[in-house]
Amino acid sequence: MAETLYLFDGYNLLHAGPFVDTRELVDALASFVALRGAHGVVVFDGAGEDAVRGPLEVRYAANADTVLERLAAEHRAAEDVVLVTSDSTVAAAAGVQVAKVSSRTFFRELESPKHVESGPRGLSGRLDDETRARLERLRRGE
Repeated sequence: MAETLYLFDGYNLLHAGPFVDTRELVDALASFVALRGAHGVVVFDGAGEDAVRGPLEVRYAANADTVLERLAAEHRAAEDVVLVTSDSTVAAAAGVQVAKVSSRTFFRELESPKHVESGPRGLSGRLDDETRARLERLRRGE
C-alpha cells in the first residue's frame, strides 16, 4: 500500500477556514496528517521560515501554486497524493492521478470528532452501586 502525501495550498486554506493565523492552521494540519499516518506539505506564498512540524513540512515560495504542481508531479507515481485547494487551475495542473479536495470539504473532514461519554471507566465502572457507596463512606472516614 502506498503512503499518502497531502499537499496543502496554505493561504487558500487559511482564507477558507476558521483559523486566525498560519500558526493555527499549521498546527491543525500537522495533527491531521499525524492522525492518518500520512505526511504532508503546506505551501504558502511569500517569504517565511520553512519548518517541519512532525509529519508536516511548512514551505514558503514566491509562487506556491507552482511548487504544489511540481510536488504533485514528483510524487504521484510512488505515493497516493491528495491536493487540498479550491484553486481549479492548480487542481487541474496536478494531473488526473492526484486526488483533489476543496478547502471547504477538507474543513468538514478536519472537524474534531465529538466525544461521547459511554459511562464510567476504570474500576469504578465495574463496581455495583452498593460497593461504590461503601468505598465512598470509607474514603470519607465514616
